[in-house]
Amino acid sequence: MDQRRKDDLTAEADGIIEGRNAVIEALRAGESIDKIYLQKGDTDKTLGHIASKARAAGIVVVEADRRKLDAMSRTHAHQGVIALAAVREYVSVESLLERAAERGEPPLLVVCDEISDPHNLGAILRTAECAGAHGVIIPKRRSAGLTAVVAKTSAGAVAHMPVARVPNIPTLLKELKKQGVWVFGTAADGTTSLYDADLKGPAAIVIGSEGSGMTRLAAENCDFLVSIPMRGKLNSLNASAAAAILLYEAVRQRL
Repeated sequence: MDQRRKDDLTAEADGIIEGRNAVIEALRAGESIDKIYLQKGDTDKTLGHIASKARAAGIVVVEADRRKLDAMSRTHAHQGVIALAAVREYVSVESLLERAAERGEPPLLVVCDEISDPHNLGAILRTAECAGAHGVIIPKRRSAGLTAVVAKTSAGAVAHMPVARVPNIPTLLKELKKQGVWVFGTAADGTTSLYDADLKGPAAIVIGSEGSGMTRLAAENCDFLVSIPMRGKLNSLNASAAAAILLYEAVRQRL
C-alpha cells in the first residue's frame, strides 16, 4: 500500500478530514463535526465560505497557525483547513439532570474546565461511566471534543456516557447552583479536604486543566474547593486521576 493511501486511512480512522473539498463535502453531507481548524491569516474566498457554513451549523471554528495544522495533518495536504469528526452528538445539560431524575438518584456530573488533552478526556469519560455519573460537561472552546482519539481512550464509554457542550463554564456552574446542584472544584489549595466533602447530594465535580488547574472564574463559582491529600513529594495529580478519586469518593458515600 502506498504511503499516501496509508496516510488517508489513518486520518480517516482518527476522524480527521483534511483539505478544502473534503471539508466542504462533509459540511454539505451534514456530517457530525466537532471542530474546524482554519489557517490564521489565510482567509481567501473558499476558507471564508467554509467558516460561515460551519458557524451557521453551530460548529466551533478555531484559527490556528500553519505549524499547528501541519502537526495535526496526516496527509500533509491540508490546504489550510482540517475538520475533526465528532463520534456522537452532544446533548443538553437539562437531559443530564433528567437522566438522574429517571434513575431516582441525586445528579452526579463531571465538569471539565478546559481539558485539552483528548487522552485525559477519554479517561475521564471512562471513569465517569464506571462510577455511574449521569453526564460530563465540556466547554465549546479550549477543550478536547468527542473525537475518535477520545472515543478510543474511553474504551467504549463514549457510547454510554452523554456529554453536553456549553459556551461558558462559569455561567453553567451558576445555572447548576440555581437548580440545587452543589459544585465541588478540585484545587491544590482547596479549603475542604476530600474526605470532609459531602458528595451524597446533587453534585457537580469540576476538573481543571492539566497545566494550570481550574480557571479563576470557574473556581469562583464553586461552592467548595476540595483538596486531595498529597503524601508524596509531588503536589498534583493528572486530571483524569483526580476525577477518578473524587468520583469514587462520591460512589463510596452514596453506597
